Amino acid sequence: MAPRPAELELLLPLAAAPADERWLSLAAKRAIDVVLGALLLVLASPLLLALALVVRWTSSGPSFFWQTRVGRYGERFRMLKLRTMRAGAESLEEQLGEQRASSVFFKIDQDPRVTPIGRFLRRSSLDELPQLVNVLRGEMSLVGPRPVLERDLERMPAGRCRRRFLMRPGMTGLWQVSGRSLLSDEDRLRLDLEYVQTWSLRVDGGILVRTLPAVVSARGAF
Repeated sequence: MAPRPAELELLLPLAAAPADERWLSLAAKRAIDVVLGALLLVLASPLLLALALVVRWTSSGPSFFWQTRVGRYGERFRMLKLRTMRAGAESLEEQLGEQRASSVFFKIDQDPRVTPIGRFLRRSSLDELPQLVNVLRGEMSLVGPRPVLERDLERMPAGRCRRRFLMRPGMTGLWQVSGRSLLSDEDRLRLDLEYVQTWSLRVDGGILVRTLPAVVSARGAF
């Protein structure tokens, strides 16, 4: 789905911002995404199959879940995850609306819609593994700002923070290794902007190295 006119007004000026001199590093970033992403997907395939069977056996509904997210330059794409919520979760969201009254990112602790196995998948970040498919399709990167929901974009303040959309969204990113859901909206947006402004292959490498300890500790994981 193409960005709506009001969003284009905010995003198009930013779309022309990346400097030409970074094209070689960006090409290298994409090459790393393809090679490492393919390798990780092959290695993770047995685990993904086992987890998909567990999800299917422990709750009604499909093993995988497609959800529309906002990516680079505001383009929409369908992000793939292992399903962590019970059937009819979308219909319950309005009942939880008061818990996100002033929040950009809608994610709450002890979400009643999350299944028992889904809670484990979220805390271990294993529900994110299928996004390697999105990486290979060029919709995401291994490292970058997390892709946001359309409703979160509507709540996001206009201005410089939307420069986060200059980069492909990532499976992991700066705020994912800095506290995850314990961070405030302001801190998440600040770290996303910091990533875009200071990005380099070295920065990506540092985030990837820090990702495994962050996942194992489960600090800030809901």
